[in-house]
Amino acid sequence: MSVTDEILDVVDENDRVVRQAPRGEVYAKGLRHRSAFVLVRDAEGRFFVHRRTATKLVFPSLYDMFVGGVVGAGESYDDAALREAEEELGVSGLPRPVPLFKFLYEHGEHRWWSWVYEVRCTLPVAPQAEEVAWHGFLEPAELERRLVDWEWVPDGLAAFERLREFDGFDGLGPGGSCPGGRHA
Repeated sequence: MSVTDEILDVVDENDRVVRQAPRGEVYAKGLRHRSAFVLVRDAEGRFFVHRRTATKLVFPSLYDMFVGGVVGAGESYDDAALREAEEELGVSGLPRPVPLFKFLYEHGEHRWWSWVYEVRCTLPVAPQAEEVAWHGFLEPAELERRLVDWEWVPDGLAAFERLREFDGFDGLGPGGSCPGGRHA
């Protein structure tokens, strides 16, 4: 099965499922769907950052400070966050990502409800070559510098800006971590 054939839940402005459709149709028609964003930190508190491959359907070759992706039809956000993080990092046995907050991303033809998560990864990563063209763990100050130097995925940048405003987020300090409560 091709990635464009994957079935996704199409949702309304309140994140209620209204129907299902193949990913290719969802993207082509700009239908609202679901995604999970996972902020990955290593044991030293550095951020996992990567550049997407040129073959990605959405935002090819751009940098991202989150791993994640679409939530499959009938899949929970929590399950999608863990699945996507393990797939993209190339690890198994990752702790369950902690949900932080949910937001609706709408820009042009791109529209999706997104839960933002955080997870600590102390395992050696081996990112999927078909998903990740380059990766590294960046110190918070280095990530701040790169925010103006590199071209970032717009949804990840929007999520990161919201994360900075998240109550209790101290993620730009050394070894900082996000609290674990759900906020919508």
